[in-house]
Amino acid sequence: MTKVYFVRHAQSDNTVRDSRSRPLTDEGKNDTRSVAELLKSRNVGFIASSPYIRAIDTVGLYSLWTGLNVNIYEDLRERNAGGWHGDRFFDFIERQWADFDYHIEDGESLREVQERNIQVLIKLLSEHEGENIAVATHGTALSTMLNYYYPRFDFECFKKIVNFMPFVIRLDFEGDMPVDYQIELIIHKEYRN
Repeated sequence: MTKVYFVRHAQSDNTVRDSRSRPLTDEGKNDTRSVAELLKSRNVGFIASSPYIRAIDTVGLYSLWTGLNVNIYEDLRERNAGGWHGDRFFDFIERQWADFDYHIEDGESLREVQERNIQVLIKLLSEHEGENIAVATHGTALSTMLNYYYPRFDFECFKKIVNFMPFVIRLDFEGDMPVDYQIELIIHKEYRN
């Protein structure tokens, strides 16, 4: 059985508009200790991450403690919202959940996000069969992966995890199919757009 610990990043500084370089807040940095302690207690032996700083830094302390590399996978990145900035961001997100192919100019649909994330996950499951691995990711990216395996994970479920930073959910896989899941860590932080 392969156990995958999906780690949604800790609280990030949303005043930094560039998604790729957005850092963790001081609170978020402090919360990475809880992530590191959890991963250590679960004997995680491989770390995969989105290339975004907030995801890398969320598993960085565990990497430091264990000497494990944080392996970057470009396709684990968060959804490109196409430069959307506005007060009605959740209306945009809800529309995307209602139509997985909807996107604005220069942005990605949730289907595109899901497909590239699942391709990486399937590769990781093949290469690390029987291991405990961590995948550092983002709220939307994680939600599309959960939806792939559990289609009832919808917009309402997504809204429930928006304020969980960090959030860790473990999926147990036999081959490339999940057989069980368990929420491992929730730290509530208010989402700020």
